[in-house]
Amino acid sequence: MALLARLRESYLLHSFLRDPVAVGSFIVVVLLVTAGFLAPVLAPMNPYDPAQIDVMDSELAPAWIDQDSSFLLGTDSQGRDILSTILYGTRVSVLIGLGAVALQAALGIGIGLISGYAGGRVDAVLMRVADVQLSFSTYMVAIFLGAIFQATFGVGRYEQIAVPFLIAVIGLAEWPQYARTVRASVLAEKKKEYVEAARVIGLPSGRIMWRHILPNTMTPVMVISTVQVANAIMSEAALSFIGLGMPVTKPSLGSLIKSGFEYIFSGAWWITLFPGVVLVLLILTINLLGDWMRDFLNPKLYKS
Repeated sequence: MALLARLRESYLLHSFLRDPVAVGSFIVVVLLVTAGFLAPVLAPMNPYDPAQIDVMDSELAPAWIDQDSSFLLGTDSQGRDILSTILYGTRVSVLIGLGAVALQAALGIGIGLISGYAGGRVDAVLMRVADVQLSFSTYMVAIFLGAIFQATFGVGRYEQIAVPFLIAVIGLAEWPQYARTVRASVLAEKKKEYVEAARVIGLPSGRIMWRHILPNTMTPVMVISTVQVANAIMSEAALSFIGLGMPVTKPSLGSLIKSGFEYIFSGAWWITLFPGVVLVLLILTINLLGDWMRDFLNPKLYKS
């Protein structure tokens, strides 16, 4: 109760409620994420259950266009209900986004903290590794690792581990963003008096880094994390669209857009349009929340 009382009186909540864009974005994100994780309850059908799918229902128009259709947003080429696949696909995309960002943060924060605090050769080596990593895009890493895995274990096996594979690929490809940001913050923090005092009283370097310096570097990390979640979701969609992400049999927002793209000019536009709208809405609202958080946490901006 005390925590809730402090939250109600905090400037964070006051600033948030005064920004209609942030409030609206937050509501949309919460609704989409909640609907995705409640997909087994909310979805009219389970797109993973072949017994509930009828190929004869493929490419049916939405119910508000075709009065004979019983599917609110229509069906795809496999006869799956578009609304159900969007709900399940949103859950998969959000899981991949959150998992990839968690991996990025774990690697980037640890490497950036050690690099900035140790300095010297350790700093030079770790930052050169980060530079090399940045020279390889997410898509190059996914193409390379995906081709090796599918050639070694087969496409069927890849479908079973597609989600952890994408989390690993996107996480391993994007950690230098965190590492560079944390390193810059650590370089500024380690020169301050409280760090010198901790050294004087004999605290070990590990404790100084993780217990004292790290909490003071989390502000930029929080801002980066919101943006990186949106980037990870977008990366998954792009990889799925070019055939290197989620398979068509396992819906994500990216694979749904890919599965309907070839039908968009044949009249079945809803297969691609509705997942595309949800993807754009999800990424846009997350980025808007990230912009608000960046402005709120920026001490150089005037707060009235």
